[in-house]
Amino acid sequence: MKIVQLICLVAFAAPLVVGADDQETKSVTDVVGKFHEALRRGDRPAAMELLAPDAIILESGSAETRDEYKRHHLKEDIAFSQAVKSVDSLLHVQVEGDAAWVIGTSQTRGSFRSREINSVGTELVVLSKSPQGWRIRAVHWSSHEAQKSK
Repeated sequence: MKIVQLICLVAFAAPLVVGADDQETKSVTDVVGKFHEALRRGDRPAAMELLAPDAIILESGSAETRDEYKRHHLKEDIAFSQAVKSVDSLLHVQVEGDAAWVIGTSQTRGSFRSREINSVGTELVVLSKSPQGWRIRAVHWSSHEAQKSK
């Protein structure tokens, strides 16, 4: 089973912001936060609205187009996001013209489908500005089991 949705960038901590004014940075991080919040609420249309038509989702060594993600993995990401608590930290936001990227980390603990989860993860979200506002062009999720405390 793939563990997905490890990062829900809503509670940003001490962001490092380079190359953008505060309003553009806020607009970019708001889109990422709204995407993760839509997953937690189980709001498929809201999550999909924030993905550009050519978006690609990368995780667990595979790639899905926006349509493949909608048909296959979105449901799992929603279930995971609703079941497991994640503490997130924003590491970096970069805005350059009509392109932006957001990098964050997370610590995730809980139980999902009778399986205990204790993992750390990273996320890279690439966005571009469209006539509808900022849209997510790519998401890359990576995670591994957290080291056990001694």
